[in-house]
This record gives sequence, structure tokens and C-alpha cells, in this order.
Amino acid sequence: MLKGIPKILSPELLMVLAEMGHSDRLVISDGNFPAESMGKDAIVIRCDGHGVPELLDAILQVFPLDTYVEHPVNLMEVMPGDDVETPIWDTYKEIIRKYDDRGDAVVGQIERFAFYEEAKKVYAIIATGESALYANIMLQKGVVTD
Repeated sequence: MLKGIPKILSPELLMVLAEMGHSDRLVISDGNFPAESMGKDAIVIRCDGHGVPELLDAILQVFPLDTYVEHPVNLMEVMPGDDVETPIWDTYKEIIRKYDDRGDAVVGQIERFAFYEEAKKVYAIIATGESALYANIMLQKGVVTD
């Protein structure tokens, strides 16, 4: 056990977060995301018993967001014609505001299939048991300045 580290962050996940460098990206995926096939060239960490918001909150306590790009956080855009509500995005924005002074401005959206293509290039994918639709989120790591 360590002091000051959220208990939801496993030793494996902490190691991966620490290994990541500036501009490396990470996906926290919902339960429907094809983590294993998208993550063939990435580290895939299973966190099936957890939801995305609780992991996002814990990760942002130790993970700086990139300040050199407009959107260091990206969501999977809802497909045209999909009648899906995404209230979980408001939860994400609330969490992000706690850890980044830029607030909602850091959050962008990537078209679904473009998101998949970008996910194939990330350093790691955290596969969760999140049941909300379009709950995938991609984070780009920044630098620690203090």
C-alpha cells in the first residue's frame, strides 16, 4: 500500500502510467470497446469490475494532461442517426475540471472509426466494465512541472 495513491490504481496500472512519456496516449474504454483487438500493439489492462468515471478520477490525480495540444482529452463521437444520450460525458467534464484549470476546453470529439484508428496507436488501453454507450475516452499525457 502507498499513501496518497487511489486504491483503484493497481500496481500494473501505476507502472504503465509512470512509464508513459509526454504525448503518449491512453484509452479508458467502456465494456463494448474491442480493447484486445485495438490494443494489439498496446498494453491492455483489464479493470472489468470498474466504471470509467471512477478510473478517470483516480488517473487524473497522478496523470498530467498535455498542455501543448488543444484537446488532450477526446471522446468517441456519437454516430449520426444513433439516438443515444451521453450524460456520462458531463460526468467526465466535471472530473476533468477538478484536475485541469482549462476545464471543458480540453475535451474534443473524434468520429467513431477515426477513434478506433487512433486507439490502435495508443500506449495503453484500460478495459472497464462500463455499461454506458459512447463512454470511451482518450487521454494524452503532459509533463509534470513541479
